[in-house]
Order: sequence, then C-alpha cells, then structure tokens
Amino acid sequence: MTCHELEALRLGLMNVLGTEDRSARDHAEQELEGELSGPIEGLANAETLSEIERHLDAALVDLEEKVAGADEESAEYDYLRGRLVAVRDAERAVGRLTDQGEDVLSGLGDAHDVLHETFPADE
Repeated sequence: MTCHELEALRLGLMNVLGTEDRSARDHAEQELEGELSGPIEGLANAETLSEIERHLDAALVDLEEKVAGADEESAEYDYLRGRLVAVRDAERAVGRLTDQGEDVLSGLGDAHDVLHETFPADE
C-alpha cells in the first residue's frame, strides 16, 4: 500500500514551487502509476495552492469514505486511519503555507505604501 494523497501532494507542490528535482518527481510518479484519476490526478497536476487545497479536500473525502467502509478488524483499517491522519496533517500544512504566502503578499503591499508615503512621487 502507498499513500497516494501524499505523493500526489508532493507532485502538486513541486509544480507550484517550480522544483526541478527529477529523482523526487520520478519517485512520486512511480508510486502513483495507475492511480492518476479523480482528486489524486488533480492534486498531482495542480499548479496553484488553491488547486492543491481543493483537490486535497476532495481526496480527503474519498479517503474518509474508504476508512468508513473498511473492516475495523483488518490491518488495512489501521493503515487507512494512519493515512487519514497524515493527509489531514498535510492539509493543515498546506493551509499554513497559503496563509504565510498571503501574509508575505500583504506585507509587500504595506511596504510599498510606506515607501510611497515616505518618498511621494512628483505629480
């Protein structure tokens, strides 16, 4: 078993960040071979953080359904629950990344305004 959600998330983040690590990309693509459909495919191909958040949420819904349908006595059930915890943690991390990016953007806007207040442009 593998955690398709996390490998797809890695690919999506590589896209967003412009990561050129061919070995990491190849590894993730191998892990996802034959599994690229639905939210997993969307997540792997995401090019923005908002796309990542949307597809990760959909992947979580699918994973929650798998957990709900699994036999609680099976080893797969424990694995699926662990996978769910890991993917929820990843979802929070992506949320923090988005919040931090928006904070940087806001700070740059504030810096721009202060610069213009300090050094007004001649009109």
